[in-house]
Amino acid sequence: MTVPVAAATPEARTDPAGSRAFAGAVPERLQGIASMAWPELRQSVATCRTCCLCEERRQAVLGVGDVNADWLFIGEGPGAEEDARGEPFVGVAGKLLDAMLAAIDLQRGHDVYIANAVKCRPPANRTPEPAEIAACLPYLRRQIALIQPRLIVLLGRAAAHAVLGDVGSLASLRGRSLEYTGPELDGRTIPVVVTYHPAYLLRTLPDKAKAWEDLCRARALMRSAKAAAGGPPSPQADERAGR
Repeated sequence: MTVPVAAATPEARTDPAGSRAFAGAVPERLQGIASMAWPELRQSVATCRTCCLCEERRQAVLGVGDVNADWLFIGEGPGAEEDARGEPFVGVAGKLLDAMLAAIDLQRGHDVYIANAVKCRPPANRTPEPAEIAACLPYLRRQIALIQPRLIVLLGRAAAHAVLGDVGSLASLRGRSLEYTGPELDGRTIPVVVTYHPAYLLRTLPDKAKAWEDLCRARALMRSAKAAAGGPPSPQADERAGR
């Protein structure tokens, strides 16, 4: 059974990542972001001063990849190397993510977009605070609206909290049939798979097997979604179709 997590509880339905406080405080900001095209979105993120994370960043990191991708991977936030280079997942964890993508016949930039819950590096690479996630949530929602992915893969607890709300531990979300039902989708739902962040997997090698199970599940969901839509079942078929 599919569980629409964004509507699973009153808290998750109305206030994912604490965003209601920001919506009430600055509705004009939310309305402005919700109408942005990619150039305006990049500029807005680059100059954002909404939360304290901007104070120590070198640069904001919006995301990278195919802006028409079927696959959207969302992590926590930039680390030191990402902050320096302006691209998500470029350090050791990024290399592992690239290997995870390759294991299911995907490649960074080819039908894949990679983003983070927050766009600025948290000090000392700590986990983003709920208020920081909420400050960036309008940007993430706009990315989802512009990309219109067929599937979202959430990498780690902070990403799950940002997209689904505070609906349980990462372990409790793994393996469940979840959907994202954000307001920017006009009633459409997007299947969601929750798995471990690559940085966690580097520290906890036994859980790589669980992450592989999650990736296989994501691949099966994508194949089903494409079959239901009459689309090609694989990246190779996408290329043959000229996608």
